[in-house]
Order: sequence, then structure tokens, then C-alpha cells
Amino acid sequence: MSRIELSPKQRQAVFWWKKGAPTASYDGILCDGAIRSGKTLSLGLGFFLWAMTSFRGCRFALCGKTVGAVRRNVLMELLPKLTELGMDIQDKRSENRIFIRFLGRENDFFLFGGGNESSQDLIQGMTLAGVLLDEATLMPKSFVEQACARCSVSGAKIFINCNPSSPRHWLYEEWILKAQARNFLHLHFTMADNPALTPAVRKRYENLYEGAFYRRYVLGQWVQAEGRVYDFFDSATAPPAPKDGFTRWFVSCDYGTVNPASFGLWGEKDGVFYRVKEYYYDSRLEGKQLTDEEYADALEALVGERPISAVVADPSAASFMAVLRRRGFTVWKGKNDVLSGIRLTSSLLKSGKLVICRECTDCLREMDLYLWDKGDTVKKENDHAMDDMRYFAATVLRPPATGFAACTVERGR
Repeated sequence: MSRIELSPKQRQAVFWWKKGAPTASYDGILCDGAIRSGKTLSLGLGFFLWAMTSFRGCRFALCGKTVGAVRRNVLMELLPKLTELGMDIQDKRSENRIFIRFLGRENDFFLFGGGNESSQDLIQGMTLAGVLLDEATLMPKSFVEQACARCSVSGAKIFINCNPSSPRHWLYEEWILKAQARNFLHLHFTMADNPALTPAVRKRYENLYEGAFYRRYVLGQWVQAEGRVYDFFDSATAPPAPKDGFTRWFVSCDYGTVNPASFGLWGEKDGVFYRVKEYYYDSRLEGKQLTDEEYADALEALVGERPISAVVADPSAASFMAVLRRRGFTVWKGKNDVLSGIRLTSSLLKSGKLVICRECTDCLREMDLYLWDKGDTVKKENDHAMDDMRYFAATVLRPPATGFAACTVERGR
């Protein structure tokens, strides 16, 4: 391995399985992160070294979206390096099979494409000692699960790598976030983990992307990049809430009993409205629905001693508005024209007249997940803080009718 320069993160990906290593007891490894971060090379080296020093006469699987992708992304760069390490490799292309001899051991490696749901049939029935899944986010869940289920030989391990996708992707929700529960080692890579990239090359990649695509491809974060309603907005740059100097306060509300409820606390300072705090309650997650009175208690706790000019409420929440009025709040029914509200909110966010502060984590999360659907409609998912923000913008900050047409938003595609 002395002829291959590896960063500390890459060395961990190569040797995590070695006897005596603190990570050797894991059943598998998950490597995710930025493009060109060296995770594919290091994971591939680790996979073949582990297989050829741990087993003899066994079968393994190399999987990608297509067999061609496996050859191009994994084997093209890896096989010459394995040969340098002393492995005798016979590539039987017509069989999609690679036969390797090393240190007196012989093993078979079969290549599979997992491009669609029916691909699981290709690997079903095999008995494997291990599998490498390259770019697993591009494969259907059924194929990945079937490939992992084939690893029934004692001591079998699973090697997975991927570039990030949406934070709602099944691989992120069910594997990355639950790596410890699955007894998997999770390693996150950045471009700094690839010693083969010069500073100039890294800078070039950084200049290629912006916004959500920069966060996904350069920083390696799991963020929604395609079809975002507010595709210009970068939640990673949200500022902290100002400490003082506010002249007016408002609360915006999206009411929900079965669906989540979202309240935003807005303060005006020097002509800019800051969302400084929020309340977000999901009854499905909490296992309990709240009453109007309990929601009103939560709103009062959010407000504290601040003088509230008005509460801008979900126009469908008549009973909740009545409770708030009985408690002395001035309540305005929120304007609910979705498209014009989105146009106005986009204009205000772009101009800096509307600012979401980093303390408002649920609103920032929804900004990354709020998506266009077919035509000029938005998906009714991850839209609760989005709705309360839109009610506030359209009701408190709407311009005179003569100027409204100037507020535009470009739809991401």
C-alpha cells in the first residue's frame, strides 16, 4: 500500500475491518460525501483486500446502477492498483465475473447492475461472503436489500458508498441515520480527504456550484437540490437572530391537528423582518393531538413578554382564531393565494427584507424540502412553516396592488 497515497479518512475506509481495529466488529461500512472525495477508490481497495485476506473459494458481488457503471466507476481505476499489490486478476467480461488469486487464495467476484426494481431477480438465490454497492442512491431499495440479504456466509460484510441525494431518500433515512443501529461504520468524506486533488482543482469544483448543489456536491450534505420552490435559498448561511433593536412583533400560524402546526415569531428591525423563534408540533410524531387551548398556550410561551401587533393565522383555523381573540390577541386572517404568496415571499427573501434566523430549524429544514409538483402547484409535503411564512409575507408585507406584478420567482426545474 506504500505506493498508493491515502488520507487518514481513506486509510480508515481501507482498513476498518482488520483484526484488532476498533471498528472490526462492524457488519459493514457506509461512505458518503462530496464528489471527487476519494471514497470510491478507498472503499474498493478495502473491499478487495478484506475479501482476499479473509476468505477462500467464496463468491462476492460488485454492484452499480449498471454493469458498465461498475466497470467505469470502480474497476477501471482499481484493477491496476490491485495488480500492483500482487493480485492475479482474470477478467471474464462475457460472464460479468472477475476471478482473483492472492496470497494462495482464490475468490470469484460477480458484477451486477441494479438499475430498476426487477434487478433484484438477478442476484436472488446467490450465497455471498460480501457485497460492494457503488452509488447506492441510484439503485432501488429492493435491489440493495436483496444484495445485502445474500451475504449469509459467516463473517460476511457489506460495503456501501454514495454521493448525497435528497434528505428524504430511503438510503439516508433508513441506513445513514440508522448506521449505529445497523452496526455499520459511517464515514463522511469531503474533497479534503482526497490527496489526489490539488488546491487548484478543488477550487475549480467549488466554483462550479452554488446553493443547494454546492452543499450537496462540494460539502457532501444531504439536501434537496432539484425542484425546490426557494431554490436560491441556502439554509446553511442563516444568521443568528439579532439580540435587540426590534420595533414591531408579529406571529404567523399554520394550524394543524393531524398535520403539523407551525408558528413563527417575527421581529422588525431597521425595516427588515427576522424570524427569530418558532414553535413546531407534529402530532403524528408526538403521538398526541393538541387542543386549541393547548396551541394557544404554546403561542403565548413563544411570545413571552413581547408586545404583539397581530397574529396572522391560518384562514381555515376559525376556532383557534376565536381562542386567541378571547386571550386578547389581535388576529388577522392570513392571505392564502399560494402562487402570489410564493412570488412575494421569494422577492422579500432575495432582497433581504425577510430573514430566517438559524434558531428556526424547522423552517430551514422545510426550505430545503419544499418542492414544486406538476404544473404551477407545490407538493403538500413539508409545507407547514412554509405556509405560515407565506401568510405573514402576503398579509403584513404585501405591496400596493400597482406594484404586485413586479414580484417574481423563477421556478427551479
